[in-house]
Amino acid sequence: MRPIVLTDEQLRYDGSQISSLWAYTKFKVSEDTIVSFRGPCDVNIEHMIDLEDKVLNESIVSTDMIHFIIEHFDSNNLKLVYTRQRLFVNIVAEILSEYCMNIMRDGDDLFINSKKLSVSIASVSSVSQKIHFGLNVVHDSYGSLDMAGINGDETVSAIMHKIAQRYCTEFNDIEADLRKSRPLDVF
Repeated sequence: MRPIVLTDEQLRYDGSQISSLWAYTKFKVSEDTIVSFRGPCDVNIEHMIDLEDKVLNESIVSTDMIHFIIEHFDSNNLKLVYTRQRLFVNIVAEILSEYCMNIMRDGDDLFINSKKLSVSIASVSSVSQKIHFGLNVVHDSYGSLDMAGINGDETVSAIMHKIAQRYCTEFNDIEADLRKSRPLDVF
């Protein structure tokens, strides 16, 4: 996995970015990608993927988040994309733990001091797997990077880059391992 798009452009995440080929239409990248940007979040009900949130009429709103949109084209397997989502969340938790020891993970959610720090969803289409992961930079009611003592545009930007790079490194390592492993029962 090579294409990493880190944009300084402030983008509002409304849920439409989880659609297939969004990185292609926005940035002309047609390979597996991880796109990271900063901006507010307000998920429209028509773009709500999590049916539990939709049924409960939950809102997903933040004035300042960093977002990661991941797309893989090798499968449309829902179990695989949820596994990839958990790998990504673990990577984020590991990196944030370098800055703050109070980060806890529960499933695909991160918490700081028992306050939810992140939002995430994974799904599939006929052409790809998609993941959205958002971290509150500042939030009055939920956990935030600011609450963790992680602030300043340069620090937040460096974390965005580090997370995206580490995810790509994991996939490059997996690809390398695939090419050196023989199938079982083949001598």
